[in-house]
Amino acid sequence: MEASRIAVLGRGVVPVGEPVLRGDDLGVLRGDGLFETMHLRDGRPWLRGAHLARLRAGAAAVELPLPPEAALVELLESVAAGWPAKVEGALRLVCTRGPEGGGLPTVYAILGEVAPAAKRARRDGVRVATLSLGVPAAARPELDWLPAGIKSTSYGASTAARRWAARNGVDDVLWVSTDGYALEGPSANVVWLAGGTLCTVPAAATGILPGTTCAWLLAHAGEVGLAADERMVTPRELDRADGVWLTSSVRGLVEIHTLNGHDLPPSAHTRALQNLLAFPLP
Repeated sequence: MEASRIAVLGRGVVPVGEPVLRGDDLGVLRGDGLFETMHLRDGRPWLRGAHLARLRAGAAAVELPLPPEAALVELLESVAAGWPAKVEGALRLVCTRGPEGGGLPTVYAILGEVAPAAKRARRDGVRVATLSLGVPAAARPELDWLPAGIKSTSYGASTAARRWAARNGVDDVLWVSTDGYALEGPSANVVWLAGGTLCTVPAAATGILPGTTCAWLLAHAGEVGLAADERMVTPRELDRADGVWLTSSVRGLVEIHTLNGHDLPPSAHTRALQNLLAFPLP
């Protein structure tokens, strides 16, 4: 495994064991911050522009001041400099509100090798179970005080869902609304094939995180002969789809082969979609 790296805005690359955050940093105390994770391929972060644009949108929603774009790009380039081109990396950019009582935001980047489990999931697919999110599908966008669709460091619900998945013998979770619609995973968007149309859940209508990988995939679906659309969907409809996948920045496209204990037939389109995204397969 390639050794992990860390770089801090204004300090550059620092030893991994060197302190980065103050004990009163609001990112730690209250989860008050944002992050983006990018797939490092050929030594370069894929879809960097889309990730930084999503970070900017999230920062505006939570009134988090960010450094200029050039400073963020320089930080990412500094931590990735010299990374072996043939080694997949997971590059995380973190921006917190900084110390309690005021001060500048804390901004740093972490780079590590993509975990073997993520690579295996691309090859083997995943077992998924639905889990209620406890709200109707349209509830979050209707709350104008609560920013929706942001990639927050407040990750308690996602880690709780992952623990639940591990306890219940599945690989991942698909959150569903109280009115019966599939929404998203703790760290992934759901994509499915309905006839010749590749679909995903509308982010604006549901408050889910708009996925960068998912957006790129649907924008390029025509290259593999498919149309693209945003639709609401129920788990029962996913059972009857011509393919169901999770998409995320590090795993890429992962086929769901079991949903709530029900085996889904392998999709003939999985390999074409994975080739389109160009994530390596083990």
